[in-house]
Amino acid sequence: MSTLRPVRQYVPAMQATEGAGVTVHRTIGTPSLRHLDPFLMLDHFSSDDPGQYIAGFPDHPHRGFVTLTYMIDGHMLHEDSMGNRGDLRSGGVQWMKAASGVIHSEMPQQNDGLMRGFQLWINLPAREKMSDPEYQNFEPEQIPTVTAGGARVRVIAGSYGEAQGPVRDPVTAVQYLDVALDAGARFVHPVEPAWTGFLYLFEGALTVGETALPLHSLAVLGEGDTVSVRAGPEGARFILAAGRPLNEPIVQYGPFVMTTPEEIRRAFEDYQNDRLVRRRARVVSEPGATRP
Repeated sequence: MSTLRPVRQYVPAMQATEGAGVTVHRTIGTPSLRHLDPFLMLDHFSSDDPGQYIAGFPDHPHRGFVTLTYMIDGHMLHEDSMGNRGDLRSGGVQWMKAASGVIHSEMPQQNDGLMRGFQLWINLPAREKMSDPEYQNFEPEQIPTVTAGGARVRVIAGSYGEAQGPVRDPVTAVQYLDVALDAGARFVHPVEPAWTGFLYLFEGALTVGETALPLHSLAVLGEGDTVSVRAGPEGARFILAAGRPLNEPIVQYGPFVMTTPEEIRRAFEDYQNDRLVRRRARVVSEPGATRP
């Protein structure tokens, strides 16, 4: 018999500024929720005002974790210090293992219109933090979509029914679904009991168990093996994510996430002395990725 996962904590999104002045709405990585092992940060960007996104995210470093970027609307160009170049268009997905060190940029390729999506930071275990960087880029048509019972589910990572998402994270086995529900529709999905899980509502109204989830907020899921939600009268759209926790120390300072303060100090020294990028990244999925 299945056990429904209740809401353990609600986290409202906080406005923050990243890159060259881009407005984002953050839930994981805030004073209310510093980390949600293995997840380190969740940013939701959504604006039709070019003044809030046009400056983009110029060159900046990362070490020690993975970024998973999902573009719902809009167009950004990714370029990095390993020579990767990828167009991230509406419905596209990018997975980048920064590991030992990457310097990259994500710049808007539009001057007007809606730009909307998510970036999720996923931790790496200590043994992987100084490994070779890797990069995956997936076009919208590579993301399977399952429609049934008033639900439309885009499977980015993990599985839903018979569909398997293209993103593979071998360490945390992350599951990442974009779920759109018709008015009053119910969505039920199994999640590994030992995994950390959350929902983020970004359209409509949603009830988790017997409790309504506020719009633009994140629900940390409690113990259980099944997620059950119902859409309100205007329907709903939300992200469901889950992953295997690492249960390791997390020491984060800005764009570097390691396991000790000494490793953070070394990351800053490496960056300041042009030693952050140590190896050539390995592209593990070619579709949608080109070389300059």
